[in-house]
Amino acid sequence: MNAFEYAMKMETDGRQFYLEHAEKVAAPELKKILLELAEDELKHYNLFKALRDGQSAEYKVAEKTTILTTVKNVFEAMKSANKDYRFPSDASKIWEQALEVEKKSEAFYRQKAQEVAHANEKTILNSIADEEHRHWVTLNNVIQFLSRPKNWLADAEWSNLEEY
Repeated sequence: MNAFEYAMKMETDGRQFYLEHAEKVAAPELKKILLELAEDELKHYNLFKALRDGQSAEYKVAEKTTILTTVKNVFEAMKSANKDYRFPSDASKIWEQALEVEKKSEAFYRQKAQEVAHANEKTILNSIADEEHRHWVTLNNVIQFLSRPKNWLADAEWSNLEEY
């Protein structure tokens, strides 16, 4: 299995994970985040498939993930709704699993970017690694929210999300 086939499997597994858990999560706001993460994984899969197949592939900045904007908007809407959010004690478990996967994916893509000779492949791998990092930031924020929803929404400053 070459690096692109392995990347395709990682993206397929990630997408499936997000879709499965989107079906189970009760809060529609969190479901929205999971579904967008699943869509990002599909975009990544398609890029890696094109590279594997020797087709023309290009990372388009216009198609860059918008997950940080989405999560900022979701949390701002939740704060405005002023609802009392409560979650089961194990609610962060799936998010923590995903956090580790995103961290490993980012590291894998950065390593492979150093190994490839073709500049376009290097650009795509580094760009996808950047997106995996944005996913990690998103998941980390969701975990913090789940652990203390009311305080986190009141204290959160989302301006720092755009830095990633």
